[in-house]
Amino acid sequence: MTTYAAPARRVAYEVIHAVSTSDAYANLALPVAIRRQALSPQDAGFATELTYGTLRRLGTYDAIIEMASKRDIDTVEPAVRDALRLGIHQVLATRVADHAAVNETVQLVRDMVGNRATGFANAVMRRVVEADLQTWLARLEEAARSDDERLSVIASHPVWVIRAFRRALAAEGRADELEALLAADNASPSVVMAALPGLAEIPADATRTAGSPVGFQSPGGDPAATVRESEGRIRVQDEGSQLVALALTRSSEIKPGEKWLDLCAGPGGKTAILAAEALAGGATLEANEVTPARAGLVRQAIAGIPLDVVVHEEDGRDFAAMRPNTYDRILVDAPCTGLGALRRRPESRWRKQPSDVAELADLQFQLLDAALMALKPGGTLAYVTCSPHLGETTGVLTHLNRAVGDEYTELDARAAVQTVSRTPLDLPAPLDGSGRAQLWPHRHGTDGMFLSLLQKKA
Repeated sequence: MTTYAAPARRVAYEVIHAVSTSDAYANLALPVAIRRQALSPQDAGFATELTYGTLRRLGTYDAIIEMASKRDIDTVEPAVRDALRLGIHQVLATRVADHAAVNETVQLVRDMVGNRATGFANAVMRRVVEADLQTWLARLEEAARSDDERLSVIASHPVWVIRAFRRALAAEGRADELEALLAADNASPSVVMAALPGLAEIPADATRTAGSPVGFQSPGGDPAATVRESEGRIRVQDEGSQLVALALTRSSEIKPGEKWLDLCAGPGGKTAILAAEALAGGATLEANEVTPARAGLVRQAIAGIPLDVVVHEEDGRDFAAMRPNTYDRILVDAPCTGLGALRRRPESRWRKQPSDVAELADLQFQLLDAALMALKPGGTLAYVTCSPHLGETTGVLTHLNRAVGDEYTELDARAAVQTVSRTPLDLPAPLDGSGRAQLWPHRHGTDGMFLSLLQKKA
């Protein structure tokens, strides 16, 4: 059995506890905690696996805590609950020795809340180590009251998310892929990088991605070092994000002098690809991001690109509405639930609620409506979300069509993605007959990016 130094567990606990009690973001909190503790590369890797592995399986581990303790999870003190979650992950999903996981969990509880809860933590952990993961999953399945509840506890997704995924897959005639999708959400994603077109070359020995012509697998080590050495011209970016940005820029031939807009630009990954493509094609680019901190990230993302890109900080709805018939291409990468990126941001599945969808869908509609005003006749608008939820994709476009459907034509986004892709992608036609494109973690190895292309009528 493998054992690791206690500091790695402490870092993982610190981040998990901050996520569950302070709404922290793991991808931001973890690097800070690793640097503060000066972890070795080995311990930093272990802390990362513990943190993300625990957050992905939170629902399963909470159900195990309830079964092992015979207590509702909401009655367990947060500090104790988070220590138990981390300990159970070590026992059931890593090679850490049972005795080490139990002892460290009890010690964590002692450090956090004192001796009063160590007996409870020890009893729960001793009960957990009596069975392996498959046995616990079988027990949870047997106790489930419905198929959706069964999937929820064994695949660690809220029931409402499972139902949303099922409906989205069924819209493609692929409802039988649901369990594969849930499994992909719980797998650690590989690090994918993009070499900005015309500005950087993919390393000769790199493993190319199947779809994006500018994407490749990170060779290992610290990808941030590669980004720094290339002055940001090579960057970490999901392949799905690369594909939808390129589908807009390459959906038709670029004419010198075109004006482009990235309306909801933060944090700037797609902006960087647009900027590189605009530079190569003789177009100009503006970006807009309402949140100042994220606008700063956009400026940082495009700093290494020799193109003068003005980054505005306005409400996208007002910004676009005040610039009628101005832009040839507009990207609306709209704020969304992020349900397509749960493998990278596992805590999102526990934070979002069904009520969030309606509010976000209304915002998406308003952004699209304003963006259409800002689009020149004959221009192309890309509507992108990192979510497959039909309320944020098909529902928004249905609303838009009812309101201003006589002003635009919907293009074949699937054909645009296939034209960009290095190899043919499995993109089944939606049953509604539209040309919309949906990428999936389980099918394409990307985040769940949705794309629709709208052309304003002349």
